[in-house]
Amino acid sequence: MSSESRLYTFSQETKDHLRKFRLGTSRSNDPQAVIYMIDKTTKEIRQDDDKTVYKTLADISDDLPDHSPRFILLSYPLTLPSGRLSVPYVMIFYMPTTCNSAMRMLYAGAKELMRNTAEVTKILDIESAEELEEIPEKLGAA
Repeated sequence: MSSESRLYTFSQETKDHLRKFRLGTSRSNDPQAVIYMIDKTTKEIRQDDDKTVYKTLADISDDLPDHSPRFILLSYPLTLPSGRLSVPYVMIFYMPTTCNSAMRMLYAGAKELMRNTAEVTKILDIESAEELEEIPEKLGAA
């Protein structure tokens, strides 16, 4: 058992939601995203309080805190330059430059555990909500 899995926890409800979200978005025609946070006292990784499924990158941007990191799971359908439809499932690691070092360490330590538990293959690191606008290009949209 890795040290990350002993320090951080996921409730069974969260694990079930992660799996359901991943499987449910794989054939979607619309972008979908959920935001996850770490409870500072219990070290539980869970969906941000409002349980919202976001449909646009602008909506995600509006709800990201200015001084606290977050994990964003994103399913983003796009057309590749070849004309083929692709639905990449990625994790966005949001780490604003203004967050304190304790929060940086807390989230950095959970990054790989979150990646493995959510079963994403690619992580995109961003430092500001404005960088969300660049996600389609980073994913290879035509």
